[in-house]
Amino acid sequence: MEHPLNSLHDLFVMELKDIYDAEKQIIMALPKMIEATSAPTVRSKFEQHLKTTEQQVERLHEVFRKLDMEPEREHCDGMAGILKDGEKILEMKGDSAAIDAALIAAAQKVEHYEISSYGTLRTFAQIMGHHEIARLLETTLGEEKTTDKMLTEVAERSINKKAA
Repeated sequence: MEHPLNSLHDLFVMELKDIYDAEKQIIMALPKMIEATSAPTVRSKFEQHLKTTEQQVERLHEVFRKLDMEPEREHCDGMAGILKDGEKILEMKGDSAAIDAALIAAAQKVEHYEISSYGTLRTFAQIMGHHEIARLLETTLGEEKTTDKMLTEVAERSINKKAA
């Protein structure tokens, strides 16, 4: 749906709807990734990520409320593409450690998209003087960075070595 883009607020709302949809897509994809992994450490990290993502959706609901808006999704083509690439891994056969390494790599692509989106949204909120919203978005941004770091640690500490 086309909307006029006449201000930073318009862009902020557009991006907010985009990341809201992205988070909803992630919630649908993570259970498949949890099922596909063979490593208990990776499974537990993905399960933790699912819980965190559900909390982030609730935080986005709060952001929408603070803007006096109902939560609304605008299809996120970027996340859809990243998740479509990740779905290819779910269909692959082969070494379980290599598949786990691929799943971690796919999850980190998701994280990097989210880090970029939440960083931008936080900055827009700060510029527009929405300080409470900026704090909420900063919280989520921190969680995304933590998840990315945790996935890197699991990959580097064990999974990538097993896959090698």
